Amino acid sequence: MKRVILIRYGELHLKGKNRGQFERALIDNIQHSLKNFKHGFSKYSGRYVVWGYEEENEQEIVDALTKVAGIYSISPSAEVDSTLPEISSVSVGVMRDITGSFRVTANRADKTFEMDSMTLAKQIGGDILSANKNVYVDLFKPEHTLYIDVRENKKTYVFNEIIHCVGGMPVGTSGRGLLLLSGGIDSPVAGYRMVKRGMKIDCIHFESFPHTSRAAEEKAMDLARIIEQYNGKTKVYVVSVAEIQDEIHKNCNEEYMITLVRRFMLRIASKIAEIEHDQAIITGESLGQVASQTIESMAVIGEVLKMPLLKPLVAYDKQETVDIAQKIGSYEISIRPYDDCCTVYLPENPIIKPRLERVLREEAKLDVDLLVERAISKMRVRFADED
Repeated sequence: MKRVILIRYGELHLKGKNRGQFERALIDNIQHSLKNFKHGFSKYSGRYVVWGYEEENEQEIVDALTKVAGIYSISPSAEVDSTLPEISSVSVGVMRDITGSFRVTANRADKTFEMDSMTLAKQIGGDILSANKNVYVDLFKPEHTLYIDVRENKKTYVFNEIIHCVGGMPVGTSGRGLLLLSGGIDSPVAGYRMVKRGMKIDCIHFESFPHTSRAAEEKAMDLARIIEQYNGKTKVYVVSVAEIQDEIHKNCNEEYMITLVRRFMLRIASKIAEIEHDQAIITGESLGQVASQTIESMAVIGEVLKMPLLKPLVAYDKQETVDIAQKIGSYEISIRPYDDCCTVYLPENPIIKPRLERVLREEAKLDVDLLVERAISKMRVRFADED
């Protein structure tokens, strides 16, 4: 018997003639996630197997694999030769110390194995009952389930845990995008959702020092580190909009502050997206959540872009977003009490249904191209994995 980790992938079976491309990307991403661990890797029909690792590293390897987009589920398992005595011996050992109800679920992918799935499950269930007097069978609502997976490679995998992972598609198979990463709850969740769909992302963070503290930027970098766990190496462009906000405050109707700043952000983001060959801009907007997220505001703000503007959370309510943030570990960072650039010169009554012609009149009071150029000339590039 040896310890292995069984990997099941999700949507790749739907990809037809392109499946090989998606599988290669997934395998590359798995290997990258395990680069710090000695291990072997094998591919069988419908399964990948990680083996040859130090058993004390098993939990760390499991944690790394749960963050690889494209993996549907994993199971730390015992691998044995596909003989009834070995399967029985390991199964009894796995279930030796449990109490309460259980069932055995068998899958016989190898049709040359001596028993069909149901017969094998009954046999192993009987062996467990004989060895452990503290258990009983419940086929419908068991407290414990033992899984037996008999594969075509003449190996059988015995396990009692299925750990669900990110799912979705392998990172890098759905193009590249640039995420507007604030310090709030929504944007890291939006980034995670796009990574889950196979998009490799870069990030841009807008800061307003000295109107806001440097702590707000470091908070965003901590959020980028959460995203990096799923996305791989993650670049963060840091761009100041303090001068832009000052100019809007001095020259324009304050009701349009949020609308005008957001339009500047998208203009700057599109310039950086061209540098990175990103194909879309990503935001964490949710319809109707705040003044800048009414349908009228979204239309006017997005009007400046010539590339796709993706809003993966547009139909989410706040609690749905919070639930995901808590799941991926970004929530506690997002609620740190540091103001971000969106709080600077915040009007008491922001316009919620702006008309484009009025917005353009306000923008005409500014040298838009110069302000964009100056902001980009002062941008800084950081990486989420930097010390």
